[in-house]
Amino acid sequence: MQKNLNLKIKFRESFRPFAPSILREDLPEWFDLNVDSPYMLLVANVNESLRSKPSEAEKKLFGIEKLNFKRSNIPAVTHVDFSARIQTVHKETNIKYYNLIKRFKEITACPILVNTSFNVRGEPIVCSIEDAFKCFMGTNLDILVCGDIILKKENQNLDKEINYKDEFIKD
Repeated sequence: MQKNLNLKIKFRESFRPFAPSILREDLPEWFDLNVDSPYMLLVANVNESLRSKPSEAEKKLFGIEKLNFKRSNIPAVTHVDFSARIQTVHKETNIKYYNLIKRFKEITACPILVNTSFNVRGEPIVCSIEDAFKCFMGTNLDILVCGDIILKKENQNLDKEINYKDEFIKD
């Protein structure tokens, strides 16, 4: 998932990790952290019990090759050193996002969603509905949800598509 998001949505190098948004009450079960981090300012390790044990061959991998094995039960948000930049989500401060993650947990038993800024590499962060639509049409996102509005790419005028992929030099 990490590789797909980086290459098809963010148009950046495949190794860059994403942040986990997690229900605050579930934080200690998943990460070595038990304090609020609503602004993704804290980094913590994925709990040992959730980490994958690398094989002897995987232990010998170096650099970017370390990305080629599943590091934990939540690989899209687990960096090669088993850390993650945490965002805790609280019912009191963001009820819609909290309820979305809670529903995801009810379906999957996982109280975590992948979190990233809403922009393409080299572009500013989306700040308006128009920006969101432009980013949606310039990426391989299938669905855009803004408030109570749901747009499916297949139902859009494809003449509005934008090609971001070759617009910016890779970092």
